Amino acid sequence: MEQFKRFNSKDIIAQAKPGQKILFANVPADGHFNPLTGLAVHLKHIGCDVRWYGGKQYADKVRSLDIPYYNFVKGVEINPETFEQDFPGRDKIKSVIGKLNFDIINVFILRGPEYLEDIKEIHKSFPFDVMIADSLFSAIPLVKKELDVPVISVGVVPLPEVSKDLAPYGLALTPAASFFGRRKQDFLRFMADKVLFRKANKVMRQVLSRYGIAANDNVFSLLIKQSTLVLQIGSPGFEYKRSDLGSNIRFVGPLLPYSKPKQQAPWFDKRLEQYKKVLLVTQGTVEKDVNKLLAPTLEAFKDSNYLVIATTGGSGTAELRERFPHQNLIIEDFIPFNDVMPYCSLYITNGGYGGVMLGISHGLPMVVAGVHEGKNEINARIGYFKLGANLKTELPTAAQIKAGVETVLADKEYKKSVMRLKQELSLYNPLQLSERYILEVIASASTGKASNSFKAEVLN
Repeated sequence: MEQFKRFNSKDIIAQAKPGQKILFANVPADGHFNPLTGLAVHLKHIGCDVRWYGGKQYADKVRSLDIPYYNFVKGVEINPETFEQDFPGRDKIKSVIGKLNFDIINVFILRGPEYLEDIKEIHKSFPFDVMIADSLFSAIPLVKKELDVPVISVGVVPLPEVSKDLAPYGLALTPAASFFGRRKQDFLRFMADKVLFRKANKVMRQVLSRYGIAANDNVFSLLIKQSTLVLQIGSPGFEYKRSDLGSNIRFVGPLLPYSKPKQQAPWFDKRLEQYKKVLLVTQGTVEKDVNKLLAPTLEAFKDSNYLVIATTGGSGTAELRERFPHQNLIIEDFIPFNDVMPYCSLYITNGGYGGVMLGISHGLPMVVAGVHEGKNEINARIGYFKLGANLKTELPTAAQIKAGVETVLADKEYKKSVMRLKQELSLYNPLQLSERYILEVIASASTGKASNSFKAEVLN
């Protein structure tokens, strides 16, 4: 961390002016929405006029934060449960790459112009000073170009920016060290751009060309490069080294979702103090199939000397309780992770980025099993940096999970690696650091001067 200059919150130069207008926007998915909520509430509390644009499924959540909300009008709602009915033709595509191209085009690329039209209408009555969106929000370059306002993206996944030092993003390949390994990476980047994702890249370039925007990268790398600034959740210790890291990248530490102040006693179960080893398992709120990770974990450790706490996100709780009535298993819809993680020895997850950041912040080594929705890239980093065992599958068996847990708990290097990264993350004050960067962007835009005054700093 020597390359990071440290400064105190009192050193913030740009100050919030009452009523500074900020529009938040997100791809309609929990992993794109939740990480932005803490920052939005913080900016509201320091006096900014914060509003939000997004899908109707988040309207009530945003309004509960006392933030005005704009629903999609032109923007198409994406419902994972009815996706193939809403977008006919996907079920006829046989190849995995073909489905990926279809999804990138229909979930991301083609939605960008729709988002832009909605945001242009919003801008007429709410001329925002800056837009803040998750890093996969496809209207980022369009809003920046058409409305001439700065756009800041929040990195809700590991950096997808193309690098000459890495394999193409999405294949979950860790960096190669040898000469031949690096040449293989070069070849794979060529193949990904010109062959595997040629169709998606062609559609993206056609869309952007209508707005006079040239594009040579894939859509997700382009969104990073086109952002005025990228507030990347995490720290350099959870990212592969790159000699060509974009100059607009700012690591901000574990930027977490907003949580209401406690109005009741923390969650507790007396069994937490009766077992030497406590395992926490979750597969998030999006994944509804409890047989992917929850059931095999419970199967692996039922009637063992481990206490297993499973959070279902509201899916299949009663079914799992009936199947696994064992005394050492706790199965709940939701448990505040900040309440239970201090008691835990290990975290089992499919690899949601926010949950991983929270687990590291609590010093928990992990066993991870997840491939889809970009989780393969998150989990590859967990394995590469020896923060846990990456099972490299979407459907782990009970035996695989048990072996992974026993391996991680038996090898002290996993715990040491997590504690090193926990210490690195603790150097960041995510909200104040993000505030500084955002206010500097607004100040620079108002004066017409770009600012590179604090490229890589840590705020305490």
